[in-house]
Amino acid sequence: MLSTKLCNSVLKNPVIAASGTFGFGREYEPYVDFNKIGGIATSGVTFKAKPGNKGIRIHETPSGIMNSIGLQNPSTEEFIKNDLEFLRNYDTKILVNVGGATIDEYIKSIELLNKTDIELIELNISCPNVKEGGMAFGIKCDIAEEVVREVRKSTEKTLVVKLSPNAENIKDMAVKCEEAGADGLSLVNTFNALAVDIYNKKPIFSNITAGLSGPAIKPIALRMVHDVCSVVNIPVIGIGGIMNWQDALEYIMVGATAIQVGTANFVNPNAMVEIVEGMEKFMLDQGIKSLDEIRGII
Repeated sequence: MLSTKLCNSVLKNPVIAASGTFGFGREYEPYVDFNKIGGIATSGVTFKAKPGNKGIRIHETPSGIMNSIGLQNPSTEEFIKNDLEFLRNYDTKILVNVGGATIDEYIKSIELLNKTDIELIELNISCPNVKEGGMAFGIKCDIAEEVVREVRKSTEKTLVVKLSPNAENIKDMAVKCEEAGADGLSLVNTFNALAVDIYNKKPIFSNITAGLSGPAIKPIALRMVHDVCSVVNIPVIGIGGIMNWQDALEYIMVGATAIQVGTANFVNPNAMVEIVEGMEKFMLDQGIKSLDEIRGII
């Protein structure tokens, strides 16, 4: 009933753990049956290990959270050596989220992943491009197109490009990524946001701004997914403020092939399983035999 074809892969259902909220799965293993969800998008890996940002990393806001983790990870090579085998124990698809500060760093990570049996790579183009003064790859269309085109040359694996909501034009960005060779898109990543400590008279985060996620962003993220689905011919994974099965179905109805759940996992570790169960019950009650009957109906 919920079986979902994502590019060349078949997921048992469209519910995927969002990158950056699920680690490499170990912390959630005691609380979540990974075999009941469609997939896990790993925390972002980079060619070289990163210690992450200093100072406060998580700050709660009304209807959401802000984070400034800084892509903390052990490196792509260490992930493959120590974490990939753990994830293989479960009957769920793995999307390896890849970041980088230069195109060369992206490609080096991809070349390591080419040697594995991973089917899906999620390319995080919200990373700061050090050669452009720290501006994210995913802000300007021409730079995003270049990184996708170069990475496409380096792999035959399924390439899902994760878009930033901070892009200058999200629809143009999506089209350029498709033209450059993306097999699919995921959106949105977190919104750039600011929080202030009024007593110490300074920003909450050492980097001043941080990424906002959670229910507060859902209406905007939903609109962006709808916009992108209207201009591309490749699958789109909807992300942003999905807390329950009703939210998930909204994304499917605006055109998303699958969805990712992030902030909800912090509130309720079993949220994804409950979303799967809720979607199944809704479809039974409504006499819907396949998600294809309602996908893109809006």
